[in-house]
Amino acid sequence: MREPVDLRRRRILAAVQARGTARVRDLAAELQVSVVTVRRDVEELMREGKLRRGHGVVRSTLPAQELPEHATGEGDPVAVVVPERHSYLYEALHGARTVLDAAGLRVALHIAPQVPGAERPQVERALADGARGVLLAPRWRDPAAEEADYRWLAELDVPTVLMERRPPKGSALHAMDSVCSDHWYGAHLAVEHLVGLGHRRLVFATRDDSPTARTLRAAFTEIAGAHPLVEEWTWALSSSRGGLDHEPTDVPDLAALLRKVGATAAVLHGDVDALMLVQQLAEQGVRVPEDCSVVAYDDVVAGLASPPLTAVSPPKGEVGRVAAELMLRRLDGTRGEGTASVQRVELLPTLKVRGSTKPL
Repeated sequence: MREPVDLRRRRILAAVQARGTARVRDLAAELQVSVVTVRRDVEELMREGKLRRGHGVVRSTLPAQELPEHATGEGDPVAVVVPERHSYLYEALHGARTVLDAAGLRVALHIAPQVPGAERPQVERALADGARGVLLAPRWRDPAAEEADYRWLAELDVPTVLMERRPPKGSALHAMDSVCSDHWYGAHLAVEHLVGLGHRRLVFATRDDSPTARTLRAAFTEIAGAHPLVEEWTWALSSSRGGLDHEPTDVPDLAALLRKVGATAAVLHGDVDALMLVQQLAEQGVRVPEDCSVVAYDDVVAGLASPPLTAVSPPKGEVGRVAAELMLRRLDGTRGEGTASVQRVELLPTLKVRGSTKPL
């Protein structure tokens, strides 16, 4: 599935704002598109006044008053390791950067490729470069990949905070600082919104390639199964790549599934899959929201759809900010300013009601 242009440009803008400057060639490699494509995107963002070109680099045009006081790239480094092609976590990165810059700490960004075990080499490289701490969001496409990382992460000798990852209780990482959205609550918001509009037959579609996706599947199963007003519901894959670049082969025709269940509403994780469903329904003469209400989960580009999609919006930037604040507390402890207790923080998503849902 090709990434929408608006989403790709938003990711470019977030990456440049997070770093201050970026090379077009590096952006192309991270986004897995051609240099020509990135140049076209940069030209359009420049015309919109969102980027400016320097000597071989692209720079942000954020007004000076919006930039943190210490956004100079000086100071001790804190490594931030996030998966490539993940605009959701790039927003968390930007939130973390505002806190770390204000504290005079330099952000060293490391992008983990879409292969199993990609985070460990990036962390080891960051530590070799002198990183004093690590903010980390491992991809963890399946439970086995997650468990394989527990031991080496638990043995890191610098402060480490997990973002949007919550290891199981009693695991080797139970006592590691973490900040995560409460995705059960996000699923609850979506179901209650649709039931409140009179919908009783629902389809839920999530990916299968992250801890968030697995949490959402379990949450929808629990919430819909126990809800007294939900008459019929089913779960399906919205996409499945398992770390590969090929198109999924085991994803059902969601429009056909809606007809089979007699569903009048659907919740999809994430935005792009929800947008694609709306387009698919339109091609078959099914109107959104008149014939079917649609809720997206992520709210990265949901508001750009036609109609704009109602979406569950995890606090992406706030996850990064809180994670960075936990990092600062931990670093203060290494300077003899008291030992901070370990924290496992959950932040509640919100629901953005737009034009893709209406009463039945």
